[in-house]
Amino acid sequence: MKKQKLLRWAIKQRKVIQVIIGVALYITIGYYHISLWYVLLFGAFTGVILGKVFCRWMCPMGVMMEFLMSMTPGESFRQTYQYHKLGCPIAWISGWLNRFSFYRISLNKDTCKSCGICDKQCYISTLNSAKYSIYQNGKERPGASFSCSKCLQCVSECPNGSLTYKFAFSPLKTEKQVSMKKK
Repeated sequence: MKKQKLLRWAIKQRKVIQVIIGVALYITIGYYHISLWYVLLFGAFTGVILGKVFCRWMCPMGVMMEFLMSMTPGESFRQTYQYHKLGCPIAWISGWLNRFSFYRISLNKDTCKSCGICDKQCYISTLNSAKYSIYQNGKERPGASFSCSKCLQCVSECPNGSLTYKFAFSPLKTEKQVSMKKK
């Protein structure tokens, strides 16, 4: 339970954490003239362990995109944020690793009340509700998608704690893969 409280606190402070790490990373790269190859390797390493967290928790460009997103009302700018991530090799690598990362967003279906708050908080479910849902059967899970950058807003806002971000070792299966096995 303490881990869950700490996680929820960190999620609430994500933008502050992102600014601190992003600015520190920017200064470190500039001051010590660190090759971007090392940053790419670091991003890939975090992708293997945590999934695509670099974009929303550490990236200096992500800090600027978050700032711009907060200044622009409406959903149209969220698509621009997705477009920005298409040009970043760290986003490519860690996005692909979302399906294989050690830490994942997990849903406890026994305690889920299907209130839909998680989908309203998830920018992927918001942009493409016909394809993605965190709790609905028959739809792909956004946490396993290339686009999910593990902002973990869904975990933070779940009213009864049915969503967690925890260690899970096996590769994720999409809803389509699960339903195909049942046939």
